[in-house]
Amino acid sequence: MKNLDSYTHVRGESLYVDDVNIRQGTFHAVVFDSPKAHGKIKHIDYSKAEALEGVERILTYKDIPGENEIGGIIADEPLFAEYDVHFWGMPIALIVAESEFIARKARGLIDIDIEELPVITTAKEAKAKGSFINAPRSFSLGNTEKAFADCDYIFEGETFSNGQEHLYIEAQGAYAEPLENGNIKITSSTQGPTAVQATTARVLGLAMHKIEIDVTRLGGGFGGKEDQATPWAVMAALATYHLNQSVKLVLNRHDDLRMTGKRHPYESSYKIGLSKDLKILAYEAEFLQNSGAAADLSPAIAERTLFHATNSYFVPNVTTKVLSCKTNLPPNTAFRGFGGPQGMFVIESAIAKAASEIGVSSKAIQEANLLDENDTFSYGQIAKLVEAKNSWNSAKSLFNSEGLEREIETFNQNNSNFKKGIAFMPICFGISFTNTPMNHARALVHIYLDGSVGVSTAAVEMGQGVNTKMMQIAAQVFSIPIEKIKIETTNTTRVANTSPSAASSTADLNGKATLMACNSLLERLKKVASEDLNVSENEISLQDEFVYINAKKSELSWTELISKTMLKRVALTENAHYATPEIHFDKTKEKGHPFAYHVYGTAITTVTVDCTRGTYEFDSVKIVHDYGKSMSEGIDLGQVEGALIQGIGWMTLEEIAYNDDGKLLSNALSTYKVPDLFSVPKVVETIPLETKGHDLAILKSKAVGEPPLMYGIGAYFALQNAIKAFNPNYNMKFHAPMTAEKVLMGLYEDSK
Repeated sequence: MKNLDSYTHVRGESLYVDDVNIRQGTFHAVVFDSPKAHGKIKHIDYSKAEALEGVERILTYKDIPGENEIGGIIADEPLFAEYDVHFWGMPIALIVAESEFIARKARGLIDIDIEELPVITTAKEAKAKGSFINAPRSFSLGNTEKAFADCDYIFEGETFSNGQEHLYIEAQGAYAEPLENGNIKITSSTQGPTAVQATTARVLGLAMHKIEIDVTRLGGGFGGKEDQATPWAVMAALATYHLNQSVKLVLNRHDDLRMTGKRHPYESSYKIGLSKDLKILAYEAEFLQNSGAAADLSPAIAERTLFHATNSYFVPNVTTKVLSCKTNLPPNTAFRGFGGPQGMFVIESAIAKAASEIGVSSKAIQEANLLDENDTFSYGQIAKLVEAKNSWNSAKSLFNSEGLEREIETFNQNNSNFKKGIAFMPICFGISFTNTPMNHARALVHIYLDGSVGVSTAAVEMGQGVNTKMMQIAAQVFSIPIEKIKIETTNTTRVANTSPSAASSTADLNGKATLMACNSLLERLKKVASEDLNVSENEISLQDEFVYINAKKSELSWTELISKTMLKRVALTENAHYATPEIHFDKTKEKGHPFAYHVYGTAITTVTVDCTRGTYEFDSVKIVHDYGKSMSEGIDLGQVEGALIQGIGWMTLEEIAYNDDGKLLSNALSTYKVPDLFSVPKVVETIPLETKGHDLAILKSKAVGEPPLMYGIGAYFALQNAIKAFNPNYNMKFHAPMTAEKVLMGLYEDSK
């Protein structure tokens, strides 16, 4: 099926928070935030701002009736700063006015005096000063110390991967409106409606049932609205609580860039040991995660880094450790891949380093160590239905990789001003929330009197096509046209206590719940039909809006069946709950079976570098991807291509920059570059891997949101290989992103 949202998207009719029809008298809010990264608040003068005509009220921590705390995993993040500020952009107050223009003008009239304190901006500096969010985590398998003693080759090195701005098209925002009896409804641009509900209730000192969260869709999320959509919704609700009037708070792009966290930068070190036949016998890595000023989701992201530290390879002896380092940057947060890409980049760097030193291709080491059936991951899970070698060999064969390599070698021999590079990038990505209790979902399905169907789930549509997939499930079970089905907004009143739309698990969890609800309704309908037609239930099926008996069409239509079911007082509503079976993880032992399944794939990336300018063009990225049995190849292909380009951006163009004072320098689209039409690969070809799929995936259609982002890592190493082809003296660097400036310096580096 095609993505059904596309029609309203291209016509400009899709609704977002900023499109909500606001009530008469609605106030507009703007956040006053810290102009320093670290310090003590000595004095704030709001008098000029409060005196401005049109300003209704300025709210601070003193106006919070409940707890001034929005931290999820760790309670370490106030909604508003009280006496100290810990990052540039930390919210201090909320200005509520008759218009956004007035509120912004008032913000410029506030005087603040901050006694500055030392600023930490890097993870290494935080480690040196003992500044951490929580205790370190470590996974291990085998005995690395003993294994290194048996290695023929041992290499050590350091890597750096920078942050990444989410740059969702729709900025953070919320609209709060008062209901009767002290209830508040919030329309929020959030991936986690229940998190917004619970946090708002805590800050306002109310029970959760007093707070209703509604989400139509997001204009992009990428993880940036899993946790960080919460404060803006809470602030809007706080203003509504005090003023008993609707309040709209939508950040502009500059405020959003300054105040919100990014993908975590990582400073990491590794040690890798290999045998003469290129088997990786031992691997150690220490990951320094730049968490920012508060925990946010950093502990969970750090954990997923450990889960993916060996990527698609079997390494019998592994020791990995991650430290969440507390700095004076905005709290960094979830981003597509959730720590997995940072972990994978380190082992790919270690392999590239080893290959360069030994004098072989990275491909040779990668291929020699791919996962096999029943191999053990460092966290104890046994690999099952492994597609690592299948995807690798399929990519080599389908894309004639040997021919590609020969073409590149010939090109490089015949060209002095341009050089080509090639890199292989296998992926293995686990699907589930690594916090086991989060792996559950519910669906509420109504069949109305006229035979139309309404479906409510906790799935938040943010461009990934999950609404279409939920409708597809209902249409398939009931065998009715998609036009008869409506996906309702995601609402905490209809579907409560939900996990966020994240971890690539949204379609699986909510789809399984929807499937259960629809199947329960189907069984009731078949019973009514069997009674009406005087046949066995086993003989009944539904097809193309009619009841069939032993595969023969009867005269009983879908709408007539619904009418008869209603007359018999049989429920046409079902609420189903799904919890992923089999998964578990013991954090005291750091062992278990945390993932329902893994997604595999292989990408081959080729690049041409202009050796005079340092600029480059990606000629092609050719992918064999493990979709399982795709429900919608069009939607899934879009996810692969979008994730790939986002991964390439992270590895090549997108450079987050803070100065030593903790001020964001890449604070506009003039200073922060994302891939555009001229920087994407000339050719992107994706072929579905021939596979049986997995029973724990919805209709055996595997998750597709996050795994393909890791294909973008191959772009970094293709560039490295092109530089090496031009400059044999080049010492491989592992400091991402590989911008054109870094390429140019590498081309003319003289290691001698």
